[in-house]
Amino acid sequence: MSANCIFCKIIKGQIPSHKLLETDLVYAFLDISPVSKGHVDHAQFLHQVPDESLAALLPAAKKIAAALGAENYNILQNNGRIAHQAVDHVHVHVIPKTETSGLGIVWPNTSPSQDELTRIATEIKDKVAHL
Repeated sequence: MSANCIFCKIIKGQIPSHKLLETDLVYAFLDISPVSKGHVDHAQFLHQVPDESLAALLPAAKKIAAALGAENYNILQNNGRIAHQAVDHVHVHVIPKTETSGLGIVWPNTSPSQDELTRIATEIKDKVAHL
């Protein structure tokens, strides 16, 4: 845990939170500035998290999503500033979505050629095989 990380301070009880779920690997709490009612966080980059902790993350998010009872929701995990990560601590957002609230997403419309897709896929598969 980092002495300066707001999420680490919350997990240690140094900052109050509205805890929803706690296990040995997961601490879920209400966000203080929610995108929509029920927006929840868990607790630097996803690829640095041990596999056993990652294995606990999605089941916890699933429980929170089910408890919210939202018909529609986003599961969001940001890595790095330009990807909108505001706290340098891996966390997952469970964000209920309605017609008037929740996360808004606009995907860029790109259409790479099949040759470009094949090249990209080959490059990624080669790197995955060596991890």
